[in-house]
Amino acid sequence: MNLNRIVLLDNEAVQALRDPAHRKHRSVMGYVLEAAQSAARVVEIGVAVPTTVRVEAGWDRTGPSWAFINRLRIEDIPLGPDLADAAAGIRKRTGASVTDAHLGAAIQTAESDHVTVITSDPGDMRAVAEGKPIQVVAL
Repeated sequence: MNLNRIVLLDNEAVQALRDPAHRKHRSVMGYVLEAAQSAARVVEIGVAVPTTVRVEAGWDRTGPSWAFINRLRIEDIPLGPDLADAAAGIRKRTGASVTDAHLGAAIQTAESDHVTVITSDPGDMRAVAEGKPIQVVAL
């Protein structure tokens, strides 16, 4: 994804998007809607989720209970060979979970000028970013 800005979602952000009754739904939805409307602006914003986060959240794109979130323009970040190597290194250095290490690899390899992470674990995201500047939105 080659965008000016990218918003990455963690497990709780995915859970909040899935359930309109979730107490954090409106907050996360605001970021996703801002990204969706960015096509009309100079700054293009994309929203993405590492595939390991989808697994942790139980997000099966074929499941009917995920119909709403599937309509949002959220890209997958697969754990291919290069990201797996990067995530393994992050996990070894930081002791992070597999999903957090995958998020860290996505942060570190993002081609975007600005990376925002919507997370319930801001400290963990700063740790896996390993010094790369990010904006953390704490849920």
